[in-house]
Amino acid sequence: MQPAAAQPAHAGYDAVIVGGGHNGLVAAAYLARAGRSVLLLERLGRTGGAAVSTQAFSGVQARLSRYSYLVSLLPRTIVDELGLRFAVRRRRISSYTPTVRGGCPTGLLVDAGDRDRTAAAFRELTGSDREFEAWQRFYAMTGAVAERVFPSLTEPLPSRSELRRRVSDPAAWEALFERPLGESVEQHFADDLVRGVVLTDALIGTFTHAHDPSLRQNRCFLYHVIGGGTGDWDVPIGGMGALTDALADAARAAGARILTGCEVTAIATDGTTAEVTYRTGDTEHRVGARQVLCNAAPQTLDRLLGTPRDPAGAAPPEGSQLKVNMLLRRLPRLRDTSVDPREAFAGTFHVAESYRELESAYQQAAVGRLPAAAPSEIYCHSLTDPSILGPELAARGYQTLTLFGLHLPARLFTGDSEAVREAALQAVLGPLDALLAEPLADCLALDDQGRPCIEAKSPLDLEEELGLPGGNIFHRELSFPYRDDDAQGPADRWGVATAHANVLLCGAGAIRGGGVSGIPGHNAAMAALGR
Repeated sequence: MQPAAAQPAHAGYDAVIVGGGHNGLVAAAYLARAGRSVLLLERLGRTGGAAVSTQAFSGVQARLSRYSYLVSLLPRTIVDELGLRFAVRRRRISSYTPTVRGGCPTGLLVDAGDRDRTAAAFRELTGSDREFEAWQRFYAMTGAVAERVFPSLTEPLPSRSELRRRVSDPAAWEALFERPLGESVEQHFADDLVRGVVLTDALIGTFTHAHDPSLRQNRCFLYHVIGGGTGDWDVPIGGMGALTDALADAARAAGARILTGCEVTAIATDGTTAEVTYRTGDTEHRVGARQVLCNAAPQTLDRLLGTPRDPAGAAPPEGSQLKVNMLLRRLPRLRDTSVDPREAFAGTFHVAESYRELESAYQQAAVGRLPAAAPSEIYCHSLTDPSILGPELAARGYQTLTLFGLHLPARLFTGDSEAVREAALQAVLGPLDALLAEPLADCLALDDQGRPCIEAKSPLDLEEELGLPGGNIFHRELSFPYRDDDAQGPADRWGVATAHANVLLCGAGAIRGGGVSGIPGHNAAMAALGR
């Protein structure tokens, strides 16, 4: 007998939304608030997709943002228009990058709240003010681009020429939209470590290199430096689940019907009306809709529509990351004693991310080998937001760490995926341990079974658990946030069109998708409403 919760309220809806990740919830809330009847179907037993908070370790009262960690691209307008009870907190420390110079442990601390302190850190590392001055000029350029481009992400999609006029600075347009990013990085900076810190934003979840002529590194970099019009990455108070819980509440309050444990198996459409088939347990159901909004990847949508993939078309999506979640009894001491670990881990802690190290790791992975020293970046959520810890853990000084490993594409994890995952974990932890004054293992908390509180997720794990093809966190290759000049229809104008007039993308695979933003959910709703 099928649970009543899995049955649609009626046989037809104005919109059926496939997938209950944060973008699907945004679309549901906007459409329901506009008076449309909305049904959202989610395969998993909960909403939220990759933006969830989870008690990852048995018997331990800590709710970690398990898959996605920070917020930058979520527009304040979405929070305000949907009346979300959700907040973020700014990190004062932007980043810390440890290294060894002259045989001595040292590092580069970027303090967003103290320009003079940051300038002194650059001077001590590089021996002059040149790199800091170049840093100021470079990020003044990206900041100006962010101010102009970010507001456009929730507007009808501009043409390439319109966006270029909006950016207005020809040199900035050339550096970010036309030429491989490595050229600009090398033009601005001389220090190998500083170059690497800049380049990392171009490689997060994207398997590429500084001089890739396809410019996939530029597209990834752009989305990482324009968020909020400032490029800041903020900590979600209460974890990522606080955002998606607020979105689900807003959608339900507006009248959307949300069913979990419902796997969509097929979509049929004639361009005017559609039928969605879904399964709960062994029972199959069909529901009609005027429009279907898909929060799954475009490749998944093709499968649901029965559209064969063109063998000569684009390569299948491939993620390139290792996600590692940890709970520590205390933060580890650093070999660089000039910096407090509470500052070093509060921002982005860069490991093996100099320019040369990034290139070396890419070259090793490109020929099918795990990088000997895999680059990674780490941060401690609980330093900024201790609310994710139970009161006892917080009082005892426990802390979370989340690590994002780079240049670890899905292709490396085929075969014995468990063994490769363990080897990849050691490839990111080894370089980290080399920077610490004590082994990380000595600082790990234990769960109620006496096991260390650490878990790793490969791209194949993300594919299995979240349905991300190839574990690609962006669903497919990121695109620049503009359209071709000949786009005509409202869906084209919002960057959410498919081959079917009444089937729209509302997930990360839309133009201007990727990251925890809600932007494609908003834009698909606007297209569906004909705005």
